[in-house]
Amino acid sequence: MNFLHDISYFFAGAFLTNAIPHFVSGVMGRVFQSPFATPRGEGPSSSTVNVLWGFFNLAVGYWLICRVGNFDLHSNEDVVVLGIGILLAGVLLARRFGRFNGGNFPDDRQAVR
Repeated sequence: MNFLHDISYFFAGAFLTNAIPHFVSGVMGRVFQSPFATPRGEGPSSSTVNVLWGFFNLAVGYWLICRVGNFDLHSNEDVVVLGIGILLAGVLLARRFGRFNGGNFPDDRQAVR
């Protein structure tokens, strides 16, 4: 397996994971943070911007999986690298967006409220 293919699959997982909150928020008509907001990545962006940003992330993730190398769902290496990208991006995005949407509790006292 080519190491560059592994890197591509890892980042594909990250892009696909990032597509989910943006696209879903946009389709639901909700504002959500995006790189196009002010301040960048912290302010809210319109639902239309989020649909477009989510679709872009989906397209990049697709391209990195299907057009770079020869991704094989039966290859443990390919699937594990993609899964690590999904998991790592998911945790990092949960921490990042949790600051704005109430998903991060600094201690157990706030979790009970």
